[in-house]
Parts: sequence; structure tokens; C-alpha cells
Amino acid sequence: MRVTSPGFKANAGRALTDPQLQKALKRLKGGFQVARLKAAEQLPEFEALRDQAREIKDFTLAHLDFYLELFEERVGFAGGKVHWAANASAAREIVLDICREAGAKKILKGKSMVTEEIGLNDHLEAHGLQVIETDLGEYIIQLRKEPPSHIIAPAIHVSKDQVSEDFRKHHTDLEPKRPLEEPRELLDEARQILREHFLTADVGITGANFLVAASGSSVIVTNEGNGDLTQTLAKTHIVVASIEKVVPTMEDCATLLRVLSRSATGQELSVYTTFSTGPRRAGDPDGPVDYHVVLLDNGRTQLLGNEFREVLRCIRCGSCMNSCPVYGAVGGHAYGWVYPGPIGAVLTPALVGVEKAWHLPSASSFCGKCEEVCPVRIPLPKLMRHWRERAFEAGKAPATQRFGLKIWSLFARRPGLYRLATRLASRLLRMLGRKRGSLSKLPLAGGWTSERDLPVPPGPTFSDLYHRRKS
Repeated sequence: MRVTSPGFKANAGRALTDPQLQKALKRLKGGFQVARLKAAEQLPEFEALRDQAREIKDFTLAHLDFYLELFEERVGFAGGKVHWAANASAAREIVLDICREAGAKKILKGKSMVTEEIGLNDHLEAHGLQVIETDLGEYIIQLRKEPPSHIIAPAIHVSKDQVSEDFRKHHTDLEPKRPLEEPRELLDEARQILREHFLTADVGITGANFLVAASGSSVIVTNEGNGDLTQTLAKTHIVVASIEKVVPTMEDCATLLRVLSRSATGQELSVYTTFSTGPRRAGDPDGPVDYHVVLLDNGRTQLLGNEFREVLRCIRCGSCMNSCPVYGAVGGHAYGWVYPGPIGAVLTPALVGVEKAWHLPSASSFCGKCEEVCPVRIPLPKLMRHWRERAFEAGKAPATQRFGLKIWSLFARRPGLYRLATRLASRLLRMLGRKRGSLSKLPLAGGWTSERDLPVPPGPTFSDLYHRRKS
């Protein structure tokens, strides 16, 4: 997937004036957030589970080499094979080689952000293979030739009418005048089209929400059942997962599942939570003949040794973006790569380079909501600040921003001058906005006042009040 993160400002500008996208984003605010809050309130031990989840991930990351080797060993015992991929290119070639060995022509894919990260679909199609996304949202955006705009709801930006139009455009073998106004009609048509692909595919590719070291199992979490069909009907099942997805035991996995579904969609558990351990065994009614796991590094090992280590706790629930006011205003495509929202603002610079994604950590109000709702308590605002520091040191911040910070530091190092300046600014703003109580235009603050009014200060500054009380 091409990185367009350097164009975040332009991407965001287009998103803010897109009426369809803004309508879709309003639905987001009243959906996942409310469901998560309700699910958390109904589980008294939810906060304790979050602490346990954080500890499980931290412990695993501290011993990642051991658990990855154990996972490889257990996969081998079960009859499968683990492949190690240092980067995206290596992972793509490994998957292509497995498909060629299987004599594959048609590939089914379950929803997987890591395969988006490595650009797997385009690579397989460039080598003559047909790739079909089986998650409904992913299937819709595949028809539209668009990337996902959300981790768990990839087509959240698409309207029902747009889906209907796309189905009529691509499903040309069906009755042209068929009704496609209701969601159920769209779902039935997608099921009809995909069912034939499920029965004729040679290889099924899935991601993994977790990899269990003790058993060599891969775990996927879905609400449609497409993942189960993808990995059981084809003769070859390929799991593509990044190395931090491993957890020590089934008990650890169960704990993480309890916070994952509640944080993502507000469910106690998703409709389907599927554990796959190796290929089909004698007596099994179904399952693949061959089972492969491709473990992707792609920069994660480097993160283990620096200040961004905590981002590897992420379990891809999407809760941070559901609660983020910036994501809620511009959507996922504005971020310009696979991972949007606060998690993308931290992970994208790590994976594609800060020189390509330095804009993203600055696209935050630092309200802290993302950290507040994260099921594994990743300190996302702190990590974004680290990226801002690196971008500033690399000279990536605009000249106006660097100049402004120098001016601010000049005053901040001189408390008396700082109090005088803020006192004068407060009085000036109250004078300018005394009639309306707010300012609709203000020099050097056009980015703020173009979308909202700036309330005038209500009275003396905090510093003034503090010194009055102290004296």
C-alpha cells in the first residue's frame, strides 16, 4: 500500500469537506464508543483485566525470543511449518512460494491488517493469482480499490447506496433489476457470490489476533464466519502474523480475548473465536492439508529496544480511533497508510520512517482518551510526544512551528515575563471578544477559528490567581 502520510494535511482537508464521510463518522461516535462503555460497566473486573492484559503483553515482550521459538516448535509438532520474514518483501515472497507449491490459482483472504501492511494482494495479483477478500467490509473496499479506513470496520466510510452501486457494477451475471436497497439484500448477494469462491479456492490466507506458544495455535476473531471458511475449506492455510502477536498460554489468550471484544465492538466475545492448530489430522472432518505460519518482523525487533516498545502491546481492537476526536473528524484514509488513528500515529512512523509520517503524531489534541480506553493501557500520548521530539530534532517540523516554540521557550524560561505576557494577552482577548464572548477570527489562529469560535478568557489567568492566593 502506497504511503501518503506526508499529505496528511491535504488528506484531512478533503475529508472535512466530504459530506458522505462526515455522515459516516457521526454514526461511529454513537456506535462503538457507547457499546464499549456499556460492556465495561457490565463487567466489574474489567479494569483489573486490563491490568492483567498489560502484564501479559509486557511479560511476553520481555521474553519474546523464547516464546517465538516455542511457538515454532509446537507448530512443527502439530504438523505445520513456521517461516520467518525479516521484512515485507520477504513475507510476500514466502507466501507466493507457498501458493506456487500448492499449484494455486485462486486465493481466499480473511481480514488482516498485516497483509495490508506488506501489500500482499497486489503482489499475488501481479504474479497471476486471483485474490478474493472474504470479510464483507474488505470485499466491498476491494471492489472499490480502496484501502481500509478502520481496523475492525474497513468499509465504515461507505454508504449503503454506494455498496449497492458497486455490486451492480461488478456482479454483472445477476439480474440487473434485482432489489438492493436493504442491508439484508446486500448481505445475501455477497454471500451468494463468495460461496462459490469458498468452494473453489486453492489457498486460504488469514491473519491472527493471537498466536499461542504453548500449543502452536493461531487465533482469529470474527463476526461473520468468513475466517473459518477461509481456513478450513482450502487445501492450504497460510497464517500471516507479526511477531508480537504471540502469547504464552491459552489462559493468557483467554484474558486478552475478554478485553479485546469488549473494547472493539462491545461484545462479551465475538460471534466466532477460532483456534487452529496445524493441518487436518486423521479423523478430522475438515481442515487444510498444509498449514503454514509466516512470522513478520518488519521493524518490530527494533522497537523492542527503544522508547516505543509499549506500542507492541497493541491487540488491534480499534478502540483508540473510536474515541479519537481527530479520527472522528477526518476518518482513516487521511492518515495515509494501513494503521489510522492514535495507534497509527505511533506505529506508522516506526514502520515507514518518521520522515514520511512525522505529520501523524502532530495530528492529536492530546486529550488522552486513546490511552483511557486502550485495553492494554498503551500510553499513546507519551509515545506521540516522543515522535514529535524526533521530528523536531530531524528538522521536519515547519519553520513557523519551530519559530513559535523558540518564542514560547523565551517566555517560559522567564516566569515574570511569562506572567506579564499572558496577563496582557488575556486582557486583550477579553476586550476583542467582549460583545460576543468569543472570537470568530484571530491572527495566527486561523486553523482553529476556521472551524470553531475561540471563547474569550473568563478572567484572570491561573498564574495570577495562584500568586494572589499565595500572597
